Order: sequence, then C-alpha cells, then structure tokens
Amino acid sequence: MTAKTDAPPLPDSYTTLAGILREVATITSAQALLSWDQETMMPPRGAAFRATQLATLSGLVHDRSTSPELGEMISAAEADPDVQADEALAASVREMRRDYDRAVRLPGSLVREMTEAFALGMEAWRSARERNDFAAFLPHLEKTVDLNRRAAEAYGVPEGGELYDALLEGYEPGMTAAEVDRVFSGLRADLAPLIHEIAEAATRPDDAFADRRLSIPDQQAFNRAVVERMGFDMEAGRLDVSTHPFCSGIAPGDTRLTSRYREDGFLDALSSTMHEGGHGMYEQGLPEQHFGAPLGEAAGLGIHESQSRMWENMVGRSRPFWEWALPQAKAAFPEQLGDVDLDAAFGAANVVQPTLIRVESDEATYNLHIMLRFDLERAMLKGDLAPADLPEAWNERIRADLGIEVPDDRRGCLQDVHWSMGAIGYFPTYTLGNLYAAQLWAAAREELTDLDAGIAAGDFSPLLRWLRENIHQHGRRFPAPELCERVTQRPLSHDPLIGYLREKLTPLYGLG
Repeated sequence: MTAKTDAPPLPDSYTTLAGILREVATITSAQALLSWDQETMMPPRGAAFRATQLATLSGLVHDRSTSPELGEMISAAEADPDVQADEALAASVREMRRDYDRAVRLPGSLVREMTEAFALGMEAWRSARERNDFAAFLPHLEKTVDLNRRAAEAYGVPEGGELYDALLEGYEPGMTAAEVDRVFSGLRADLAPLIHEIAEAATRPDDAFADRRLSIPDQQAFNRAVVERMGFDMEAGRLDVSTHPFCSGIAPGDTRLTSRYREDGFLDALSSTMHEGGHGMYEQGLPEQHFGAPLGEAAGLGIHESQSRMWENMVGRSRPFWEWALPQAKAAFPEQLGDVDLDAAFGAANVVQPTLIRVESDEATYNLHIMLRFDLERAMLKGDLAPADLPEAWNERIRADLGIEVPDDRRGCLQDVHWSMGAIGYFPTYTLGNLYAAQLWAAAREELTDLDAGIAAGDFSPLLRWLRENIHQHGRRFPAPELCERVTQRPLSHDPLIGYLREKLTPLYGLG
C-alpha cells in the first residue's frame, strides 16, 4: 500500500467509524495470515485446529461487523453534512452501508460453520487432488453447495433473480447471473470463430523451447527478479510456493504472492508469477491511510483480476516484453535457452492450444474454462446438477467446448481450489477481469504512446504509474462498471478483448 500523505482532518463521525473498521480489518488480516500459512507452511496435522482458529476469528469479525453500534455510526456518518460534502468519503460510507446491510443478514453461527467447513474442505481437496480421489472430496463439495445455498437464502434473492445472484454480489457488486450469461454469450459468439480459425490454421508458432527442463530454484530466482522489475515491492511482500498460485493482501506493508513450478513449465510459472504480481501491485497501491475502509479496498474482483491479467497477458505475452525478457532468461539459463530467438519466445508465449488445466490455458481458450465453471456451479446451486454428477458433467463440457478428453478428475473437476474454499460465485470475475483488462490496456496504450518502447527496455514504471493513478488510488470509490467507463470513456464491452486477440494472433497464425 502507498505511504500516508498529508491531508485535512476528517470529520469526527467518519474518523470514529473508520477506526472501528480498521480494528475489524486488523483481525481480518490475522485470518489472512493464517490462511496464507495454511497454503504454504502449515504441517498437514495442523489442519483441524487451523479450521477452529479461522472459525473463531471469522466469528469475531462478523460480530463486530454486524454490531448495532456500528450501524448507528454508519447512520451518523450518513447524516453528517461534512461527510456527504466530500465525494470520496460519501462513497466510502455508501459502501460501508452496503457491507453492513449485507453482513447483518448472515447469522454468526452460519459464518463460523462456513469458515470451519471450508478450511477443512481445502485440506480434503488438496489430498483428494493429489490422489485423484473425487469420492473423498464429494462430502465436502456437497457441504459447500449446501452452506452456500443457505447463505444465499439468508442474504436474500433479488426480485426476479436467483440464489446465485446473492453470492455473486459478494464478489462483483451489482452483477447478476443473467447479466453474466448475457456477457458470456456475446463473448462466446465472437471467440468461438477465432478459436476455430486458429485450429484450422496451417501456420503455427514454434513452442518447442517451452518444454525444456530448467532448475526450479533458478526459475524461482528469475521470477522474483521479473516481478520486482515490474514494480512489486519485495520489502513489503513475499513470493513463495503453493499448490494453487494466489495473492493475499495481508495488511499495509505485507502482501504475499505464491506461484508453482515444474522443471518443464518455465512459461507457465512465469505467467502465474506475473499474474499474481499484478494482483500484488494493486494491493500495494491501495491507500494505506484508508486501511479497513472501502477507500482502501479493491473495486471488486473483476477489477482486481484485470490487473493480474493485464500484467500476465497484455504485458507478459507481448513482443516488447520478450525483447527485454529473453536476454534476461538467456543469462539465467545459458545452456538451456542460449539458442532461442525472439520469434520463438514470443510465439511460444502465444500458442493457442486447448488444454485441460485452466491456469495453464492460453488467452483465447481461457474464457471457455470460466464459462464451464460458471454454468456448473450455478446448476449445482439451483439443484439442477448433483455434486456427485459433477465429474461426468465436467468431462462432457470439456469434450464439447475444447474437443479433448479428461483422463482423470485431478486434471478435471478437482483442479481448482475455489469450491473447496467455498467460493461459489467467484469464477465469473475472471472473465470479467479479462474484459476490463483489454479495455483498460487499450486506454493505457492510447495515452502512453511510448509504452511498447519502455517495456522493451524493461521499464514498466509508466504503466504502473498509470494504473496507480487511474485504478489503485480510488479503492472502492467507484463501482467497477463506473470506474471502467471513467477511465476508458465507454461501457464495458467484449470488443476490445476480441480486437486485442485478433491483432496479436492473426500474424502468428497467418489468419486472413
């Protein structure tokens, strides 16, 4: 997070309210640290008590976040003319009210039950995935669906909506399942022909070097150097290893990234690390002085994902990036990569090939993975798909959408951590993030006319400054659609993403 800056005193009603929320956020940061440890350092036998620890802390957070006293403080700030005269503070209080009204609908007992169940579910998923044992994970998946259904019922279904809307609201405020369906349908209509053209193309990039075996410790050192060069502050963060890559903004001055590595997966690990670095720089760019208040929080998961996908894809798969990165990679791995040229590196970073694993998929087919997960979790929540039937439904959909067979559940429905941690309603934000990223990238390129030249020279600071100014500093002041339109001068559309993909992939695949 950015350092504090001199500012006029805040109204007393807001200062008191923000102080309480900062205390709540401090407890939440302890939860986040325990969760990070569970994913990276905790011994397996610590899982049961870790679930108890997290459930206890979540109960404390919920109790404080739903107290009548907090509600009265919010009302006082809403009635304070000095607060309402400040657009940023008024927006912050608006979001506090939204959070409070949503939280009080959820019983504390259910919050504790969910937290404990999901902590245990993550450990069960990790073991089941490793052993390719869906049956062992099934009871936890059934409980996840049941608890999410109960939570959605407690939140309340919006008029004309469905249970899924109540969960999606927690990740992407204002979005509904019907709107996601509409956006995804439009994207699929333009994306499917592009993927088909690429599948039929006679010209294909050479990606042979991507499978070369590189030392994992050396890959870790290289990736650390890349994210530091991007602008991630290692004095205020870490980069570690986990089963599933993630970023956790623990607190001001403490943002944790993880990635995963294979000796023959250099490009996958680099993409994952740059992706999480994008998340991490957003966390580090949020205003520290507003920690605990909406002005110090991200503007929804779609915008958060836009930051990670922009750095991973628009930057990390670009030719200018590889003009800078390839010499760095050759210096780090002279024997393995010494003969690789720029065309090979750029081409390998942009191979379009359907794959089983979402986090290893290319830009063009990635969104088909998200559409699959959205449809399946929505069906499970509705009761149209029994959790026990998930593997068969998953495999049929992969066959229909990507034309490949799923050999086992480890590479099928057990590959993602999200359902084990209870996150139903989360997946759509990935594709929304891709759409936001492409639209923001187009705006950045229009404004930063020498952006490509800077990236080719290893100077990423103009882009990071642009993101700090246009996205990071605002926190939750603006809803995601409004923020997008303010920055790009147009509502969210899938056209920039399709245009970006066609511009890059057409010459690589010799498309007409």
